Amino acid sequence: MKIRSIPTWLRAVVFFLVVGVVIQLAFSRGWLTEYWQQIIMLSSILAISALGLNMKYGYAGLFAIGHAAFYGIGAYSSALVTKDWTTQWSGSPVGALAGLVGIEVGFVAAVVTISVLDIGHRRRALRERLEEIVSPFEASVLTTTLTVLVAGAILVVVGGGVGWLARQAVLAALPPLFGGLPAAVSEQLVFLIALIAGSVLAALIGFVVGLPLLNLTYDYLCIATLGFGIITYVFFNNADQLIPTMKGARGMVAIPRLTTWPWILGIFAVALVVMRNLIYSSTGRAILATRDDLTAADTMGINTYQYKILAYSVGCAFAGLAGGLYAHLYAFLHPSNFTWLKSVDPFVMVVFGGVGSMTGTILGAFSFVTLLEGLRVLPAELIEWRYVIYPVILLFVMLFRPQGIMGTNEWGFLKRPKVEGKKPAAGAAATSEVTPSEQPASASDN
Repeated sequence: MKIRSIPTWLRAVVFFLVVGVVIQLAFSRGWLTEYWQQIIMLSSILAISALGLNMKYGYAGLFAIGHAAFYGIGAYSSALVTKDWTTQWSGSPVGALAGLVGIEVGFVAAVVTISVLDIGHRRRALRERLEEIVSPFEASVLTTTLTVLVAGAILVVVGGGVGWLARQAVLAALPPLFGGLPAAVSEQLVFLIALIAGSVLAALIGFVVGLPLLNLTYDYLCIATLGFGIITYVFFNNADQLIPTMKGARGMVAIPRLTTWPWILGIFAVALVVMRNLIYSSTGRAILATRDDLTAADTMGINTYQYKILAYSVGCAFAGLAGGLYAHLYAFLHPSNFTWLKSVDPFVMVVFGGVGSMTGTILGAFSFVTLLEGLRVLPAELIEWRYVIYPVILLFVMLFRPQGIMGTNEWGFLKRPKVEGKKPAAGAAATSEVTPSEQPASASDN
């Protein structure tokens, strides 16, 4: 098989290098004001979050509200880690990071243990035996209760034990390791680790939320995830009762301002490449099959429930990653930034740009932020009309191009990879070189 001459990875590298250098040059030369620099960086951050929603809604077909909750989880968790490094609010420069790593590692260890023990299969076998003694409903209640108790015990014993060991390891290893590095380098490393930890936490919480909810469909799933978003918002408002430095409804302050354009560009590039490669892999095809026809995918042997949870968790990880960048761009977090209404914004970006299109999602994010902020040129007495003008523009787009700006099309290296077939033999008929779409219909076709 002969692949196109220019590798996809090379085109992606060249694209991001050119874009990064041009924008960085515009920043350093003062061609753009600080205000518009913030707008460009915010647009890129929201594009990462919107890509996560596109994974859930555009590719997996999961109509889930509450995306802003995972955006906030990533923001607050990463901010706690970096703030701890600068202010030591926990009593140790890596106390928050150690606690976060302990929770994540412990939870993963518990899930692996449950998977190895195959509790689901054992639950089904026990229910079949109990149905010989009691009614099916009673058997289901008993087995479900017992499964929850066993899973909870594993989570406490295995998860708690492994998590404690992971926490102790971080507390013992990282302070001397980072202490030997220059302060600027160690701060950037902590920032990177904080972003990863916040993204992983958002993905794990998305996994937990998805386990009971992803068997629901359409409006039922929408309402259930909306409820989770409201719960998260209430938690952020009262978080100071658990972690005082989060300040609850007063807003979290003293977050280091570490987000810069190189950080945003690098993470945006990695997120986009990961999304592209996942969608065009066999796993991505299974996710698309789950969206297109759930019954047909089940019939073909695809574990649709598993792939829905995977897509949902990946989308939540993208939201958490974007939230971490957001927290360190403005150095201030308030629960009002993560209400369920804020979950509508990425939906607008995805639908405006094109559901199921990475290019369209990016264009939608930049159009959304740039248009709203660009309308600030209106006179002061008309400034609030921008929230009317933008919806009117969106309405016209939906009326005359309901598939969005891009539909499902992609640009550049985001296009689906194409592989050219082998060349026909020298003695082959000339008609063999004609592609199926170019061959005339035969009588039998009619």
